[in-house]
Order: sequence, then C-alpha cells, then structure tokens
Amino acid sequence: MMLAGKVCIVTGAATGIGRAIATRFAGEGATVVIDYVGKSDEADRLAASLSATGATVAALAADVGDAAQVGALFDETVKRFGRLDVLVNNAGIEKKTPFVDIPLEDWSKILAVNLTGTFLCAQRAAKQMIAQGSGGRIINISSVHENIPMTLNASYSASKGGIRMLMRTIAVELAPHGILVNNIAPGAVFTPIDAEVESNKEEFAELLAEIPLHRMAKPEEVAAMAAFLASDQASYSTGSTFFVDGGMSQKGGSL
Repeated sequence: MMLAGKVCIVTGAATGIGRAIATRFAGEGATVVIDYVGKSDEADRLAASLSATGATVAALAADVGDAAQVGALFDETVKRFGRLDVLVNNAGIEKKTPFVDIPLEDWSKILAVNLTGTFLCAQRAAKQMIAQGSGGRIINISSVHENIPMTLNASYSASKGGIRMLMRTIAVELAPHGILVNNIAPGAVFTPIDAEVESNKEEFAELLAEIPLHRMAKPEEVAAMAAFLASDQASYSTGSTFFVDGGMSQKGGSL
C-alpha cells in the first residue's frame, strides 16, 4: 500500500492511461479524485467499481483548460478530503493534421487542454501543497513526443514539448517546498487515442518496427511508474522525464 493516506487527483481519468492510474492508486490505498469532462458514465462506473473494493473515490467534472472549472475541482477535493498530496496531469487530446492545414481553433484547443491545463492544475496543486507545508507530488503524463518530432501532429508535439520545459522549470522552483515534479513519457499505449493506428495494419507494423520491444505498452505499465513517482520510494527524483516507451525514444521515427 504505497499510497495509503494520500489524496490524489488524476485528470482525464475516466478512460485509458488515466483510468489505469486511478485504479492503481486506489489499489495502493490512496483516496482518488477521478477528473473527467463530458458525460459522466465512464467516470461514474469506475468510481463505483473502485469504491466496491473499499477505496475512497470521487468522480468530479472539470475541463482542465478552463481556470474556473480547475479551481472548482481543487476546492471540492480539499473540501471533501481535507488536503491534496498528489496531482497527475493526464488529460490530453490530439488531432493529426498537416501543419499547413491546422486551423487556429484546433491548435488553440490542443494547447488549452494539454499545456494550459497542465499549467493551471499544477499551479493550483502547488499553492495547496505549499499551504499544507508537507510537500507533494506533481506528475505530468507527457509523451515521447516531448522529444521526438511527430509529423502531422505539430500541435500535440508542441504541447508536450512545452510540458517538458514547464516541468523542468517548476521542479526547481518548488523543490524548496518539498514538491517533486516529474514527467512520464509513454510511447505507444493501447488506449483509445491510438485506435486509429492500430486499425491500419501497415501503419501499425511501421509503429512496432520503431519499438525495440516490438509491442505497445499496457496502460497499467504507465500506471506502475506513476505509483512509483507518487510514493516515498521516489523521494529523491524531481525535474526528470521517465520514459515508458519500450525503447522507442532511442530509435526515433515519425509515428
């Protein structure tokens, strides 16, 4: 029970990697707030399932790109559970488009969710953790594309590159407060965001050829890294990106 007594917010936690992280955290004894946007069905089912195991869980709606909704998410979390120990910035979107054809609306939306959302949540978490005076953890789910260019995905890659420098900068600023900040950079993971690639046999084969382990990751493998970084076992790690990519970042490529 690595996270017993910890209160954690996981953004975008209704599906995919976020769902796996919320599930792992609950299994490690944490109180988990499942942030979601849109319909509540998936988040409510996950909350009910985890609660049935004896975990303390709440599903709260908030668009992370909206400052007012982020504020309400954190206020409600602290109101219900008294504190915040761990934030996982997982919420993210992408839309593949040739660079010259990217509409400003799409660029703005992707940056709002992926980068501004990470900023807003991290800032709010840091303020709460500083006020508590007992440190904390901020974990951003970045991507191998914080480093590796991804053609047809300039907006997404730019947002992830921004998260890389945001993490490195605030890790230094927040270290005196005992707040550790790190990124997890997944490669290809079996989640809805990669469904299009999986459905195209040729493209999928090209993707696997870029991964030395020659397979996609399971969301649970990313969740395991998140649990480690949220735990006391990672008490001397801050300002770093932890790659969970099967070696993909060592080969490069464009997918």
